[in-house]
Amino acid sequence: MRSSASGTPRRTDPGFSQAEQAFFAEQGYLIARGLADETTVSAIRQITLAQLAERREPLELEADLVYPGAPASRQAEGGQVVRRLLQAYHRAPALRAWVHDPALLLRLHQLLGPRVRMPLAHHNCIMTKHPRFSSDTLWHQDIRYWRYSRAELITAWLALGHEHRRNGGLQLIPGSHRLTLAQARFDEALFFRNDLPENQPLLGDAQAVELQAGDVLFFHCRLLHAATRNHESGTKYAAVFTFRRPDDLPLPGTRSASLPDVCL
Repeated sequence: MRSSASGTPRRTDPGFSQAEQAFFAEQGYLIARGLADETTVSAIRQITLAQLAERREPLELEADLVYPGAPASRQAEGGQVVRRLLQAYHRAPALRAWVHDPALLLRLHQLLGPRVRMPLAHHNCIMTKHPRFSSDTLWHQDIRYWRYSRAELITAWLALGHEHRRNGGLQLIPGSHRLTLAQARFDEALFFRNDLPENQPLLGDAQAVELQAGDVLFFHCRLLHAATRNHESGTKYAAVFTFRRPDDLPLPGTRSASLPDVCL
């Protein structure tokens, strides 16, 4: 259910049903169709396109990650293609308004509790996927590079256009957030290994997620997920923010504790 023009949730917006909340607990993800209205999506897309054209810092380039399919270096063809516009929350009022949108917050409170915080250190970005120079993101859990006491964070992924398997839309393994997975099942970079026989049944359960502009995918930070490079002709964009409970504390001295949170 979208917000009203005044910025308050419509009286008829119940948020997620009890059945949907139970689905999230069991499967580790949930899609809210059309949660962001056309005005919000259009404003964020315009900001994205303008700041990509300006190359407004801070940026992350595809070449920086050396994922499969990425340019070999910043000097190679496509080496200056942007993967993420970092620190999105402070880039424009429309992005801050989305994080504080009552319809979004209602659902986050249902999943996380009455008090929610948004870390500035993780996600907090506009993700892009270029049709020629994007890369494959292998199977992983977001906790591979996050350090929190409980590690129960939830990401809200706002699609700014059509997302599907062909253009690098997310793929998920439902229920994988509830599993205890031995470190040996991951490689040195903490990607879930697709060459191990014991991993094949789990990988066989993967599902591709299809989103339209304005849809929001909520998923748990322990959920295994992946995405291919973009095989279509247009660039894909998504606004991605992560949220936590106040008692899910960042571990001192880690990147997770390097920046403050936004209290919501």
